[in-house]
Amino acid sequence: MRLAELKNHQRELYHFQLRIGIAAIAVSVAFALLAARFVYLQVIQYDFYHTKAEDNRISVVPIAPNRGLILDRNGVVLARNYSAYTLEIMPGKVADPERTVNELADVIEIQAKDRTRFRKLMQELRNAESIPIRTRLSDEEVARFAAQRYRFPGVEIKARLFRQYPKGELASHVIGYIGRINQAEKEKLDEEGLAANYRGTDFIGKTGIEASYQQELHGAAGVEQVEIDAAGRGIRTLSRTSPQSGNNLTLTLDIKLQEVAEAAFGDRRGALVAIDPTTGGVLALVSKPGFDPNLFVDGIDAASWEALNSSPDRPLNNRALTGQYPPGSTFKPFMALAALELGKRSASYTISDPGFFSLPGVSHRWRDWKAGGHGAVDMHRSIVISCDTYYYGLGNELGIDNIHGFISRFGFGAKTGIDIDGEKSGLLPSQDWKMKRYRQKWFAGDTISVAIGQGYNLATPVQLAYATAILAANGAGYHPHLVARVENARTGEMRSLESSPERGASFNPAHVALVKSAMVDVTRPGGTAARAGAGAPYTFAGKTGTAQVIAMRQGEKYDEKRVAERHRDHALFIAFAPAESPKIALAVLVENGGHGSSVAAPLARAVLDYYLLGTQPESASRPADADDEEEEAD
Repeated sequence: MRLAELKNHQRELYHFQLRIGIAAIAVSVAFALLAARFVYLQVIQYDFYHTKAEDNRISVVPIAPNRGLILDRNGVVLARNYSAYTLEIMPGKVADPERTVNELADVIEIQAKDRTRFRKLMQELRNAESIPIRTRLSDEEVARFAAQRYRFPGVEIKARLFRQYPKGELASHVIGYIGRINQAEKEKLDEEGLAANYRGTDFIGKTGIEASYQQELHGAAGVEQVEIDAAGRGIRTLSRTSPQSGNNLTLTLDIKLQEVAEAAFGDRRGALVAIDPTTGGVLALVSKPGFDPNLFVDGIDAASWEALNSSPDRPLNNRALTGQYPPGSTFKPFMALAALELGKRSASYTISDPGFFSLPGVSHRWRDWKAGGHGAVDMHRSIVISCDTYYYGLGNELGIDNIHGFISRFGFGAKTGIDIDGEKSGLLPSQDWKMKRYRQKWFAGDTISVAIGQGYNLATPVQLAYATAILAANGAGYHPHLVARVENARTGEMRSLESSPERGASFNPAHVALVKSAMVDVTRPGGTAARAGAGAPYTFAGKTGTAQVIAMRQGEKYDEKRVAERHRDHALFIAFAPAESPKIALAVLVENGGHGSSVAAPLARAVLDYYLLGTQPESASRPADADDEEEEAD
């Protein structure tokens, strides 16, 4: 019994040694796997993990380039940059952005509009590295945050460049504005292979010169390598590739002339375009009302956007390029030249104007603006007094296809190609156009209305100015443009964008001289713009125009006082001066202004006086022999 109870030491020793062996094998295998893993990580995957480690230690930070300046022809700065501090939150490093914003509000003032903009940017810029919660911090605010910085991991103060438009609303439709890059613009940059150059850039040109010359103005992004700590804060800069500033643009625009033109409009709505007929350079481009582009730089607030977007005056619309209006009687000089060039009428051909025109077999009468008519009217007088009846008959004789073929040589019915986006093409109708548009044939009555710049006829103010410049230059058409020179910000090298004539129309000089002579007499006693031309120390040619907004019924006489303000006729005027050697050609349109003679022509005179004389005009005196009806013709 005692022997049976004795342990089998030999058997226990065997089991113990077996367990030791198994454990040793397991430990050896574990150490072998660990060694293999070390070899794999430290040798085979060395490059990969070394790069990862460097990425954790070194942050590659893109540097936005300094955006190029925009200057007028005399070097006046119209768009520039300034540096300011922004408070930015990095969404990837902040667990609860809303809570962080609430805590930041105890340190730095954060208004409701800042919160609204931040939430909007959080939705729009989901992959953004950082999003601003406050911009343009004061030095005191920067110091206050710096003292509390340890409390806010993932929040940084950054120095940013901001765009500024020192002239505010002046020339806003020309210069345009910049805004934050949206998703559609990001995708477009990706498609064009430009995304890399926009890393670190939050803004892009949205309208005007800022948009059309975005690539010239933007420059090339730089980059710097920054060593960071565990919290993601920069410790020191390891290397830096400086950004290359964008190019500076010098415009053909004369900002003082622009100011005079905008001031002359006052509270009226409308547009003015002035062109140098010898180069095509745009001297002034007005669209009233305008807007302050500074509102958009940092993201426009909801109240300001609502005010601009819902205004019945449509201040965001560039009327000079997108407004399509009947050209009215400003169309008549081109019709007269068409008659001469196509041999349909001679200068001496005279009609007897009874105050209306009618087609054979048609009961409808097209009335002249003057009841009872003008009596005997030749071509010269038809322009001076703006006789509708003369052009009703001329239009019928020419026919719509001849009108379309000839008048298109002045750029009507097509975009001028001006170097800012959004231009409309207007409408110079033809038989083919009407068939395609309405599936209807062209009627003789359609031509009658087109002949005096009404009916289907539509033109933009920039088209009218371009056509006037071509006439002033005896057929030479220079591409209208706003940028004269591009300056390389790094080398200072200047590149001219001035162009040679792109549209050359060959006209008989005697025919052009006849039309010009009549346009000069428009501004003299007896002409429809006599009041505007009174006392001018230079000779200028012009043509008044009135464009109907609503059609009148047969036999009904237009009475401005009985018509709602926004249904009143538009006032137009085209001009060039000095008539013998034109330096400026312009077109003016005042929406619902009434008569071109009393509203648009004086406005043009203010612009001509400043450009040619350097002075603003005194109120023009009324000529003693002026006829009230003739002055109010258009």
